[in-house]
Amino acid sequence: MQPLLQLKGIDKAFPGVKALSGAALSVYPGKVMALVGENGAGKSTMMKVLTGIYEKDAGSQYFLGKEVVFKGPKDSQDAGIGIIHQELNLIPQLTIAENIFLGREFVNGFGCIDWKRMYAETDRLLDRLNLRYSSHRLVGELSIGDQQMVEIAKVLSFESKVIIMDEPTDALTDTETASLFKVIDELKTEGCGIVYISHRLKEIFEICDDVTVFRDGRFIVECPVNELQEDRLVEMMVGRKLEAQYPRLKLPRGEKCLQVKHLSGPGVNDASFTLYRGEILGVAGLMGAGRTELMKIIYGAVPRKAGSVTLDGHEVIAHSPQDGLENGIVYISEDRKRDGLVLGMSVKENMSLTALRYFSRAGGSLKQADEQQAVSDFIRLFNIKTPSMEQSIGLLSGGNQQKVAIARGLMTRPKVLILDEPTRGVDVGAKKRDL
Repeated sequence: MQPLLQLKGIDKAFPGVKALSGAALSVYPGKVMALVGENGAGKSTMMKVLTGIYEKDAGSQYFLGKEVVFKGPKDSQDAGIGIIHQELNLIPQLTIAENIFLGREFVNGFGCIDWKRMYAETDRLLDRLNLRYSSHRLVGELSIGDQQMVEIAKVLSFESKVIIMDEPTDALTDTETASLFKVIDELKTEGCGIVYISHRLKEIFEICDDVTVFRDGRFIVECPVNELQEDRLVEMMVGRKLEAQYPRLKLPRGEKCLQVKHLSGPGVNDASFTLYRGEILGVAGLMGAGRTELMKIIYGAVPRKAGSVTLDGHEVIAHSPQDGLENGIVYISEDRKRDGLVLGMSVKENMSLTALRYFSRAGGSLKQADEQQAVSDFIRLFNIKTPSMEQSIGLLSGGNQQKVAIARGLMTRPKVLILDEPTRGVDVGAKKRDL
């Protein structure tokens, strides 16, 4: 079968790191090509080269049988290639319809925006994804999962020949994932080619036809999914065998650590639970059930209306995240881009940002050697792929950014660590090793 899209021998380097070396990818009509690899394997970089966000250093790219060079994302978009990025790219202050058609609004015969048509078309897209929101709803009022569905709707509006989905289900519920898979099946019947990037291996075997494996920026193999077992796929991704993907450690339960009684606030009503030392307490619920809101109230990021929080026998009253940190409570957000990291700062600055008191002298100056040693230790412990701790964190892969966010929480030496969707964008090897 002739591929719709083909990349051969792609090289891409950044200061201090070779992100891609001889990488290759083929996308076929009516098929879903999985692209898998560890964090930092080069998957997202390859997609940015493909769509013209990054300029390749070497290699060739063919689309619909012709060699192409895209000068930017608009070029690739106009040619018929759409991408759903791992990180959300929406404007919270605009409506769903305004986000989806931003920069390409429908215009009537008088040269004015045809709002009626734009909102009607958006409602059609939302209905296709089984989203029950009005297209007039502000994006900032939506959950992370619903914002992800808006990103998907935006790409569907382009009617692309090739669609790239970079970790599309990371923030979705099972119901939303099922709606997405239904749309993918429809796109396949229309002859669309799809690149599907995910660390959720179950989804690879459920929805994908073929798989391409990257490791350390290099192409490893392309083969049909039905010829692989999960263990073999993991082995090709990480370059070694994993004996147990999610080993369970049995530890004795310690003393009572955190007690929450009748806690209420925005999105939460009369919540109570008890956490013991050495225990991992899971908090589950559907999207919008109040899981994130409950954790933010405990941490101090959202105001408390009623109830109490007791830590080590002492009541905690947190009016701000700073209060939470000072009491030994750390919250790692599900939205690292908005709440978790400062993308313009370095890996070192992000990791030590909330723990600077441990590296400060009495006069206020910083013990830089101690800070660098602590950051270096966490980079090694979490296997964070970065050329140096001075690298801008915005240049790291999403999974490596997530590792930095978790390491920053641990650097404050918390009594209680709250992890909200901590494995978002994290590969299967890192889940076992780090979490």
